[in-house]
This record gives sequence, structure tokens and C-alpha cells, in this order.
Amino acid sequence: MIYIYNDYGGTHTTSLAAAYHLNKLPVNRKLTKEEILNTDYFNKLQTSDMGKLIFHGLDEDGNAVYTIGRGASKVVVPALRNLAAIFQERYQSNETIVFSNTSPTVPFVMSIGGLLSRRLKMDFIGVPLLVLGAKQCCKSVIQLVNHTKKTEKYKPGSIIVLDNKQIPLSHVEPDKN
Repeated sequence: MIYIYNDYGGTHTTSLAAAYHLNKLPVNRKLTKEEILNTDYFNKLQTSDMGKLIFHGLDEDGNAVYTIGRGASKVVVPALRNLAAIFQERYQSNETIVFSNTSPTVPFVMSIGGLLSRRLKMDFIGVPLLVLGAKQCCKSVIQLVNHTKKTEKYKPGSIIVLDNKQIPLSHVEPDKN
């Protein structure tokens, strides 16, 4: 299987989802500021990185985990889905591909933090908001990853697009510290 987590920028909730998927982050507690900021690619990608598939690693079952920032485009995932179908047919591949949208997990404070940090280069305001947002959404990102991993039950060679708008996601309260 190939998992591709996607959202607008591809550098915040997608990075957290990939790290949770690959068991690089603890799931039994809230993340620390250091854990968040040290997550691979978290708040490190630029606008020019949108549309690039970024490999994060292989999970415990040998499945590849990628992320992609799709920007404001509504055609990136459908285009990738179509391309995957062409490759599967052309090369007789039975590889299941799962596109999982992490956008439903993004809290408002993370959106503002991302705008300030990535677009306006105001890290002194944006990064603390991103950390706060990551702490708020970590539980819902874990739920999304668990939901995404359950797609293994699909027929080999399937191409699955999860918008994740229908799954119940719970945001946790931010730390008072």
C-alpha cells in the first residue's frame, strides 16, 4: 500500500499524520513543543514545495507513507488518482493507494500560524500559534491516521480517496501553560 496524506500546505497536519503513522510520535499524551518542531518537515516546506510528493518512510508493514501540499487546487488529488489508475493499468500493479485529507483536523489557530510563519515569514508569532494548534489537533490527527490505516481491508489495487469530513474528530483542549 501507499499512503498519501494531503492538505493545503503539506507541512503541518500532514507531517504530524505521517509521523504518527510511522510511530515516530507518542500517541498516549500531548506532544511537547520540541517534539512538534522536530517532526520531519513540520513548518519547513515553502510554497514552491506544493505539489511535490514527499516520502516520509515505510510503516511497520512495509507500506510507503508520503505527504503532499495541494494548495488551493481542487484538481491535484483527482489528477494523482487518475495518474495512479493509468500506472496500475499500464503496469498491472495491485498496489493499493490511499489519499487521506488531513484538512478536517486543522484548527483555526494553526491556519493563522501557518499563514504568519510560512507566507509572511513572521515566525516569532506564527510558530507559537502552530505549536498551540498542533497540541489542539494531535488527538484528531491520531484518529484520522487510525481511520486511514483501516483502509487496508480494501481490494488490492484499489485507489481510495478519503476526504475525512465524515469521520468524528475530536479536538483536545490546549495546554494552559
